[in-house]
Amino acid sequence: MTPENSKGHYPPSDDYRKRAFVKSVKDYDTLYNGSLKDPVAYWAKEAEQIDWFSKDWEETFTWNKEENRFTWFKGGKLNVSYNCLDRHVNNGLKNTAAMIFQGENDSDAKVYTYGELLYEVERFANVLKSKGVKKGDRVAVYLPMIPELPITLLACARIGAVHSVVFAGFSSEAVYNRVSDCTPKVLVTSDGSYRAGKKIDMKGKVNEILERDTSVEHVIVVRRTGADVVMEENRDTWWHDDVTKVPLRCEPEVMDAEDPLFLLYTSGTTGKPKGLVHTCGGYITGAYSSYKYVFNYVPGDVYWCTADVGWITGHTYILYGPLAFGATTLLFEGVPNYPENDRFWQVAEKWKVDIFYTAPTAIRMIRKTGDEWIKKHDLSSIKMLASVGEPIDPDVWKWYHGTIGGGRCPIADTWWQTETGSILISPMTGAFDLKPGSAMKPLPGVEAAVYKEDRTRCATGESGNLYIERPFPSLARTVWNDHAKYVETYWTLFPGHYLTGDGAKVDADGDFWLLGRVDDVISVAGHRIGAAEIEAALIAHPAVAEAAVVPIPDEIKGEAIYTFVTLKDGFEESDDLKKQLVNQVRNIVGPIATPKTIQIADGLPKTRSGKIMRRILRKIAGGSKHEELGDTTTLVDPGVIDLLIKGRI
Repeated sequence: MTPENSKGHYPPSDDYRKRAFVKSVKDYDTLYNGSLKDPVAYWAKEAEQIDWFSKDWEETFTWNKEENRFTWFKGGKLNVSYNCLDRHVNNGLKNTAAMIFQGENDSDAKVYTYGELLYEVERFANVLKSKGVKKGDRVAVYLPMIPELPITLLACARIGAVHSVVFAGFSSEAVYNRVSDCTPKVLVTSDGSYRAGKKIDMKGKVNEILERDTSVEHVIVVRRTGADVVMEENRDTWWHDDVTKVPLRCEPEVMDAEDPLFLLYTSGTTGKPKGLVHTCGGYITGAYSSYKYVFNYVPGDVYWCTADVGWITGHTYILYGPLAFGATTLLFEGVPNYPENDRFWQVAEKWKVDIFYTAPTAIRMIRKTGDEWIKKHDLSSIKMLASVGEPIDPDVWKWYHGTIGGGRCPIADTWWQTETGSILISPMTGAFDLKPGSAMKPLPGVEAAVYKEDRTRCATGESGNLYIERPFPSLARTVWNDHAKYVETYWTLFPGHYLTGDGAKVDADGDFWLLGRVDDVISVAGHRIGAAEIEAALIAHPAVAEAAVVPIPDEIKGEAIYTFVTLKDGFEESDDLKKQLVNQVRNIVGPIATPKTIQIADGLPKTRSGKIMRRILRKIAGGSKHEELGDTTTLVDPGVIDLLIKGRI
């Protein structure tokens, strides 16, 4: 496809501009510059779009820089479930589609109106109450992509319980680590799940977890696959039985803006996942505002984000953002290549999807299968495309635009994180001439900048660390039970600036280009996995003395996992041992963390202080020669480099 203008940029069509909230660069500049002149006033105005029981907050924004504690709208009273459901029912959307569920099997589908979804949420909120769940209690959620998942989250929000969703693809050990940290009273799961034609035993994993010490008193089980599962008396109950024994109505709990809404665990540079705390008022304001400006939703549209609710993208852009806005959101259980490679396009055609939001990993995988799968389907309903999870390279961007979007659909290349809660950098697709591969501009109210290690601003085109200059409403407030870790991870390197951990550069037009992670977090298919968590799993094997994990480029997933392993005396390299190590990681962390390569090594490059030089290992894994590795003089044994290069797989 040839560029749409002489600069190689892609302007939006006149028809698309009409549906956009921001229709020109001038409009964006006015909105953005005004938001930075007084960001507190700007966010207070955005919060007006949320329904509050009381707007009498003490101060719009407070920030204790010494302790790195901040608040937004503290003292304001609201309920997030009310904002996603009741207010729309009260405003005439009772019979409007809120959520379309499409199961893995095409015949397994259901549409929930706002009225029906509210009914289901109120019933299950009363089930949680019947189990003793109160405001502030945690509820762990380990469910596949079925309607009971968003219903559970909204029910928790309704009664003031704090939900903590664990991705359904995690292993029992990874689930246990997250459950034991947040100490839930109730765990919600299913008998099993469907994945590419296979049945996955979820209840069995839960039973395994609960053989160990946990705080879980009750397990509520959704019947999904009909599998024969072990139910423990006085602890385990069936969802379909519980909802018949409770009242139908449940008044929403009055919540303070700074009360926790949910915990979501993200991998970091230590082996222990961090439970990030998102609060009611700030989070829903950011979710609503970003959804409005990025997706340009028009009533009657069908919006589809293909993410899993086990990750932040699913929280914000399948559930809370669209429903707060009154949109119709599609919840999809399946995968893009089952039963055949055109599954996404079958679904898009069936439901006449207008807005399509997916990850570059999925786009690359779909592209590799061939354009004929796409051409079989009528995708003319699609008006906008978007991507999330990792940078999208220009070549894939152009293919996405031309083949999926038919050359007519703008693409929002969005950047944000679990920590930020909502999108921070994205094209205003109705205003900008789009640059393939660039996330372009910060959203209003967000001041982003790229700095060198010495904390000076990077020059145009120079890469460095991406920072956000001050707290914004949807930013996580802390790490659950470990505020010191929150401060150390995000605020210590450059006090007063939020460290994103991502590299970036800014071009001559002021547009941002994201360059991926700069820390020891690997982005596999857009999912952040801590190198330390994988290394800990490897070291738990009796044969392993040390392990180091680094990312390598992957044509489909963006990044894949390359592991260097040294063995204890008495153990020898073998294909069987490598298989054991792969299974070790899959069993402890989960299939998403499966190593692509395991290289057995005699030693690892270390400094005199004992630190493993992962910078060097990244280059070795990526194919660099010795002379391309940079300074190796600080290594205790520089000779290990040649051995590693020789043994590279």
